[in-house]
Amino acid sequence: MIPGLNADLLNRVSSISTHVIVSAFAIHLFVFFLLWIWYRRDLRSIASSLFDFTKGIRNQSLLDGNAHLSDQIDAFLADVRDVLDDDTRAADRRQLLLRMQFLDERKSYLNSMAFETVYNIARVMIEAYPVAGVLGTVLAIGAALQPDVAGKVVTVNQIIARFGEGIWATFAGLIAAIILMFLNSVLEPSFDRLAENRRTVREVIARAKRELALVAANDPAGGGHA
Repeated sequence: MIPGLNADLLNRVSSISTHVIVSAFAIHLFVFFLLWIWYRRDLRSIASSLFDFTKGIRNQSLLDGNAHLSDQIDAFLADVRDVLDDDTRAADRRQLLLRMQFLDERKSYLNSMAFETVYNIARVMIEAYPVAGVLGTVLAIGAALQPDVAGKVVTVNQIIARFGEGIWATFAGLIAAIILMFLNSVLEPSFDRLAENRRTVREVIARAKRELALVAANDPAGGGHA
């Protein structure tokens, strides 16, 4: 009875292996789609916050509508650095100081752990598809070599038929991995750029807080407005 049960279990698992791989692939595609939406939302949030932060300072950098949001973020950060590096721009420094509290209230856009964790899982798990495909083929061969419930030894034709079914699992795993690797290669530069933008924003804002705090301490008039 136990060999029969093992054969039946192997048959069931091997018969659904290709469907499982295809279903996992569809879910994986959906996760990448959600990551893209998440990425666009965070990028717009950073750009919008920096636009509000630098609004009103002299020579605010506004790129044309065709520019990438990451480039616009870099331009806004360059504006902040210019103000911090130029001691003669006291009015612009006061403007930034007035808006610092507003920027702090919206700093949730810098939270990156959840995004990076989900993306890392989605990227690493691409490597599982070829392994899953080979596993499906091995299960199919194992099921073919098992005697049936009646205890009869399977024929060569049955083994070949099972092997043919198992090949589809390997094929599905390889195709899924190729498509997802290509998709990841397209998305990875943008996601890495977002992480770089976040790091740069943190560094520039931390510097702005330090230096603007000194300005407020040394400028009673400016501190009074803040």
